[in-house]
Amino acid sequence: MEFNNLHEVLRSLYDEMMPLSADMAAVAKGVAGLGALFYVAIKVWQALSRAEPIDMYPLLRPFALGLCIMFFPTMVLGTINAVLSPVVQGTHAILENQVLDLNDLQAKKDLLEREAMLRDPETAYLVSNEEFDKKLEELGWSPSDLVTMSGMYLERGMYSMEKSVKDWFRNLLEILFQAAALVVDTIRTFFLIVLSILGPIAFAISVWDGFQSTLTQWLTRYISVYLWLPVADLFSAMLAKIQSLIIEKDIEMLADPTFIPDTSNTVYVIFMIIGIVGYFTIPTVTGWVIQAGGAGNFTRNVNQTAMKAGNVASAGAGSAAGNIGGQLLKK
Repeated sequence: MEFNNLHEVLRSLYDEMMPLSADMAAVAKGVAGLGALFYVAIKVWQALSRAEPIDMYPLLRPFALGLCIMFFPTMVLGTINAVLSPVVQGTHAILENQVLDLNDLQAKKDLLEREAMLRDPETAYLVSNEEFDKKLEELGWSPSDLVTMSGMYLERGMYSMEKSVKDWFRNLLEILFQAAALVVDTIRTFFLIVLSILGPIAFAISVWDGFQSTLTQWLTRYISVYLWLPVADLFSAMLAKIQSLIIEKDIEMLADPTFIPDTSNTVYVIFMIIGIVGYFTIPTVTGWVIQAGGAGNFTRNVNQTAMKAGNVASAGAGSAAGNIGGQLLKK
């Protein structure tokens, strides 16, 4: 099974398990109903104790959350997924276009590298069986020719072994790269399933007075985890674009007949390693995009600055009052 099929399996797994959130609605309804009773009672009692008119608008919040719990798979999950799905589809289309361009450029580069090695008599016999047989036919059976022939077989064997090792290491890095993407997608699917199934409970708890932030945190985490896939696609598209630019530069250099290509693929290996490491930074990057408490530090700094300014102002006013009082006493 290919990696793309595994990603499709994860999509199907989420779609099949998402309706399970309706099973938690029964428990959530009881928790939300009890919370709504206490919430409305406290708000009404506070208004009556203060001899104030009852504000009906805040009392509608438990009923709105109750509707969301009753129709959670369609009203909540369906709406959020419908809004975020175009983002996923758009970033995936960007990735597919970049990968297609990269594959075409890589095939063109491989062909030009082979042609460049065939132009050089010193390396032509390493990549072509015809050139190797032709060079053997030019040799005789003298001791020096036998030594040259043995050296040719040895060099060709070393070249084949080196190429096999490089291809094996390249394939290993590609597998690790795909595995890293699959790990991120698997964890993302797991988080989404947990948040979806236990979502009604989070909505029910947010009905209770003092737990209103539960709703905000649930929405923030769900959207943040959902955006892991678009961020991963953008990261992969960026790597593919960088590799495309490098390959285009190599193709320009291969147009020179005197250019000897470097078949070590060092740059490709480096970017594969960067991609493997970079995939595990996707949750952090997504947290920068969606963060409910992102202004917390800013608000805290503003409050501290305001308190310091208030203390300075109070100290200044106190010293000024002291000076005025002292002058009055002297008079």
